[in-house]
Amino acid sequence: MSDLSGAIEALLLMATEPMPTAELAEAVQAPVEAVETALAGLVEFYDTTGRGFELRRVGSGWRYYTREEHADLIGRWLTEGQRGTLSQAALETLAVVAYLQPISRGRVSAVRGVNVDGVMRTLATRDLIEETGRDGETGARLFATTSYFLERMGLTSLDELPPLAPHLPDASALEAELANLADPGAAVEEALLTVIPAQAGISDPNDGPLEEGSE
Repeated sequence: MSDLSGAIEALLLMATEPMPTAELAEAVQAPVEAVETALAGLVEFYDTTGRGFELRRVGSGWRYYTREEHADLIGRWLTEGQRGTLSQAALETLAVVAYLQPISRGRVSAVRGVNVDGVMRTLATRDLIEETGRDGETGARLFATTSYFLERMGLTSLDELPPLAPHLPDASALEAELANLADPGAAVEEALLTVIPAQAGISDPNDGPLEEGSE
């Protein structure tokens, strides 16, 4: 694999939305024709080596997808965790959505500093977040928490979410404050965990990650 193909691969793995060829070319500082050739090479490489994912052109951009033949496996893997626990990454992502909704995947990624595509899919599969529309300026999909989220948290409305920690006085200032924190996820996680009641079947904040309990 060439350096150009590796660079394109890295960008596509981190992208939260399909990336147009021209955008990829600008990012890697290479001619569009060279990028198109590299993309075609990657598509062929993944197809001929039996990878569990593929590179597809979607609309005007490129994005990775798991192969259709693995759809049942992926579906089972995502849903079998309904009675399990949320990972640290999922808990932090859920907290960001809860306090900044409606919010795009890209904005969540910017707040957390990592790609959140997989985590967002898991949260959506568990019916904790849902798509609520599109951003008027960018067209990015927006996400918010669900009624099931409120049920699991023991809340009747989002107005009952607690004030954030003293150094994070309200949700409107959250994003700016998070940008200045060394560990933004921990601060939001702490705030979210303060509203999780034991009767909701979710673990105590001191017990570790958010647990969804049995039904």
